[in-house]
Amino acid sequence: MTSTVLVSIPVPLYAQTGAGGAPRAGQARRGAPPAGRPGNLSVPATARAEQLPAPNPAAPRPVTDPAARTIRTLRVEGAQRIEPETVLSYTRLRVGVPYNAETLDQALKDLQGSDLFADFSISGVESGDIVLRVRENPIINRVIFEGNRALKTDKIQKEVKLAPRQIFTRSAVRADVARIVELYRRQGRFAAVVEPQMVSLDQNRVDIVFSITEGAKSKVRQINIIGNHVFSADQLRGQMATKQARFFRLLSSGTSYDQDRLNYDQQKLRQFYLTHGYADFRVVSAVAELTPDKRDFIITYVVEEGQRYHFGGVTVDSEIRDFDNTRLAATLPVKAGEWYNAKLVEDSIDQLSEAAGLFGYAFTDVSPEYTPDREHLTMTINFHIAQAQRTYVERVEINGNTQTQDKVIRREIRLAEGDAFNSFQVKRSQDRINSLGFFQDKFEIHQTPGSAPDRVVLEANVEEKSTGELQLSAGYSSLEKFIIQANITQRNFRGRGQELRLGVNYSSYSKSIEAGFTEPYLFDKNVALGIDVFRRDYNAFNYVGNQRQTTYTQVSTGFQARVGVPLTEYWSLSGRYGLSYDEVGLDQSTYFTNGQCDPLKAGRYLCEALGNRWTSSVGFSLINDSLNSRLRPTAGSRFSLGADFAGLGGDVRYFRAIGNYARYKDIGSGFIASVNLEGGFIRSLEASRGVGVDRVRITDRFYLGEPQFRGFDIRGVGPRVQRIGYTTDANTGAQVLVTDRDQIVDDALGGRAYYLGRLEVELPLGSGARELGLRPSVYVQAGSLFGITRPLPTATFPVVNGVVQPIVTPVLDSSGRQLYVVDAADTTNAGLLTTCQTGYSATLGGACAGTSTNTAYATTTSPFLERFLGNSARPRLSVGFGVNWNSPFGPLRIDVAKVLLSQPGDDKKLVTFNVGTQF
Repeated sequence: MTSTVLVSIPVPLYAQTGAGGAPRAGQARRGAPPAGRPGNLSVPATARAEQLPAPNPAAPRPVTDPAARTIRTLRVEGAQRIEPETVLSYTRLRVGVPYNAETLDQALKDLQGSDLFADFSISGVESGDIVLRVRENPIINRVIFEGNRALKTDKIQKEVKLAPRQIFTRSAVRADVARIVELYRRQGRFAAVVEPQMVSLDQNRVDIVFSITEGAKSKVRQINIIGNHVFSADQLRGQMATKQARFFRLLSSGTSYDQDRLNYDQQKLRQFYLTHGYADFRVVSAVAELTPDKRDFIITYVVEEGQRYHFGGVTVDSEIRDFDNTRLAATLPVKAGEWYNAKLVEDSIDQLSEAAGLFGYAFTDVSPEYTPDREHLTMTINFHIAQAQRTYVERVEINGNTQTQDKVIRREIRLAEGDAFNSFQVKRSQDRINSLGFFQDKFEIHQTPGSAPDRVVLEANVEEKSTGELQLSAGYSSLEKFIIQANITQRNFRGRGQELRLGVNYSSYSKSIEAGFTEPYLFDKNVALGIDVFRRDYNAFNYVGNQRQTTYTQVSTGFQARVGVPLTEYWSLSGRYGLSYDEVGLDQSTYFTNGQCDPLKAGRYLCEALGNRWTSSVGFSLINDSLNSRLRPTAGSRFSLGADFAGLGGDVRYFRAIGNYARYKDIGSGFIASVNLEGGFIRSLEASRGVGVDRVRITDRFYLGEPQFRGFDIRGVGPRVQRIGYTTDANTGAQVLVTDRDQIVDDALGGRAYYLGRLEVELPLGSGARELGLRPSVYVQAGSLFGITRPLPTATFPVVNGVVQPIVTPVLDSSGRQLYVVDAADTTNAGLLTTCQTGYSATLGGACAGTSTNTAYATTTSPFLERFLGNSARPRLSVGFGVNWNSPFGPLRIDVAKVLLSQPGDDKKLVTFNVGTQF
C-alpha cells in the first residue's frame, strides 16, 4: 500500500455533455486515482468522447455528413480482467453500424450503467476508427469498520454486501451505507452517521473503510395516549413493550425507539382491549416524533375504545360426523353472558383443533363466525369446523442431527409410520425430546401434508447443542466455605443418549469422587441400566458461637446399580441395589479420654455413632412424570414414591421410604407457579441398643435445613441437643446459665421422619434482564423434622450448696493405672507423669523411688446443662425472595428468607448465597 489517505461521501455517477448534446472533447482523465494516490468516492467517473464538429452555416458543408458516419473499426483498450468482447457487449456499437452524437452518448451511459469501470472514453470519432478506452473498477482488498462499539463487527458484516475480492462499485457502497444506518436505527440510534472511505493500493486494489459515528441511543421520552376513557394511560403503557425512559429502567432495552416495536405495541393495545370486551377498539393513529435535539422520541397514540360486549350464544357447527356439537360447545371456555374475551376465543379454537387431532384429523380448519348485536352489545359466536379427512402418519423425518443417532430421537416419538394421527401423541413426543436436553429450546414437531390428502408427514427439525461439559470451578458457599470442583459429563455419549460422568469435589467439610454411567435403552429395549461408584469423606459439625467445629467424620465407599422400565407412557418403575462401607470416627485428641470416647466431651449420642459397618440395601421407585421439560419445566407434574430395605447382609437393617410430588403451571403473563411436596420416614429393623439410644443410627437419619429449607441454617431444623454452660452473675455473684447463643454448643441429631412443602412463583422479567440470565422468584415453605428417641443426659453434675460443681475424671495409662504429676519437691522430675503416688519411676508401672508426694492427674469438665429441643412435628414456616443468575463468574443463587414459625432450638438464617467461578 502506497497511501493511507482516506476520502469520502459518494454521489451519483453522471456523464457530461456539451452543446447540442455532443460529448465534450478532452483527454484529461478524472475518476478513481492511479495506485498510490487517494481516491475520492465523491468524484464520479467521467465519460468522454471526442467532440463532433458543430455545423457552421457560414462554412461549406463537409462532404461526409456526421449523421451518416459509419464505424470502420472498433476496439477496446485498457481492459485487464474483462474480455474486450464483454466490454463491447454492454454497448450497441458494432463495425459497419452508423453512429452520431446520440449513439456515442448512449454507449457512454451503457458503460456507466455496468458499474464495472472507473473511467471510460471514446476516441476516433472523426475517422470512424472507434476506440473504447476503459479503466476497470478496482478489486476490494479489505472491508474495514471503524468506530463501531454498540454493534459488533461480525453483526455488521452479515448485513453488508461488499466483501474482499469483489469488484468495487459506488452503488454497492451506497447500499451498504444504507444497510448499516438501518442497523443502527433498529437499535434506536437515529443520530448514527456512516462515512465510506477508500484507500487506493497497488495492482488496482482498494480498501473500503466505513467510518461510523454511532451517536447516542434515541430514547422514548414520553408516550401520550388520546381517547382512552375506560383505562388509564399508565395501565395502557404497562401493556406495551416500549417503555418511557426513566432512571429505574437502566437495564431495560424497551426504552429505545424501534419502529417494529411501535407496530407491536399497537397489537398489544388491541389485544388488551379485546380481552376486556371492547370488540370495536381500534388505534386511529400512532405517531413518533423526534425531538428537536434528535435525541429522544415522543410517541402519541389516538384510540377509539368503543362499547363493551358480552358473549351471546356460543355454538359449534361441525361437518365432521364424529363430533357432538352440543357437547363440544359445553366444554369450551367461552360462556354466554360473560364479558367478551378474544383470548378465550383463541383458546376455544385451540381446544377444538386439539379435539379433532385426538380423533386423527391433522388439518382441521376451525373458524369462528362473529355476529355482533350493537343494540344489545352482545357477540354471538359460531365455531365452524370444516370437513376433514382422518389422517395417518406417512413418515417421520428427522433433520439436523449430526451427532445424535436417529434412533435416539425416534424412540422418543410416540407415533410411527402408518399410525393414525393423534395430536396428543405429537405433543407428548415434543415434550420427551425436549426433556433429553440435546437440542434447542422450544423444539416442535411440524406437520406437513403427505402424498395424499389423508397422509401427514411429521418433521423433527432439530438443532443440536453441546451435551458435553468439562468444568473446573472454584467458589465460595455459605454452606461449605471454599469449594473446588472438577466435573466432566457427557449426556449424549457417542450420540447414543448414554450418560457418562466423573466428578471430584473438595471443600472444608466434604470431599468426594464419583463416577457413573447410564444406558437409557439397553440393547435397544426400553430398559435403563446404570451404575455409580463413589467415595465420600464427610465431616459433620456443630456450632460454638459462629464458629463451626468438626464433630464426627464419615467415610463412605461403595457402589449402586440401577435398572428402570416403563409401565405406561407416564408411569415407570426403577430398582436399585447398593453396597457401601461406612467408617465413622471422632478426633481422639479432642473427644477421647483414657482411650475411650468421652461422653462429657463428645456427647453420648456421638459416642454411640462410632464404628465401621457395611450397608447392603435394595430399593425401588415408582414414578409418574408428565413434565414438559426435565431441565426447566413450565407445565406438568412429577410424582415419585421410593422405598429402600437395608439388611441383605451387612451390619445395618432398616426400612426407608421417601415420596416427592412437584407440579408446574404457567399462570399467564410469564409467571410460572410450582408446588413441591416431599416427605419420608425411616424405621430400624434392629434390636434395641439400650435405653435412650435411638435404633436408627445418626448417620442414617434425615436432616433438614439449608439449602432445602430456606430461612434456616444447614441442619437448622429438627431434634438437637444444646449444651449450655454456667457463668457467674457480675452483680449478684450467683451461678447462672449462659444466655449468649454464641457460647452454646449446638448438635443436630437428625430425625426419623420429615415433611417439606414449597409454593413458588417465578417472576417474568424484561428481555434485557433475561439476557443477563436473571430468574427471580418468591416462595413460601413449610416443613418439619422429628421422631427420634430422647437421648439420656450425658452426665449428672454434683451440686454443693446450690452450686453445680465440675466433674473430675482421673486420667489412666493404657493399663488402667492412675497417673500422677511429680511434685515440685523433686527438682529432677518435677511435672512429669508417673504411676507412682510417691516418688518417681522412669517407666509406667515400674518401681518407685523418691519421697515426693505426687498429685493425681485428672481432667476437669465444667458443668453444663443439656437441653433436648426441636423434636416436634409442628410446622416451621418461612417466606422469601430468591434470584438465580447465570453470571460471568458462574451460577449464582441468592435467597433472602424470613422465618415466620419456628420451634425452640431452630437455627435461622436470613441471607444465603452460593456462587462458583468457572475458569
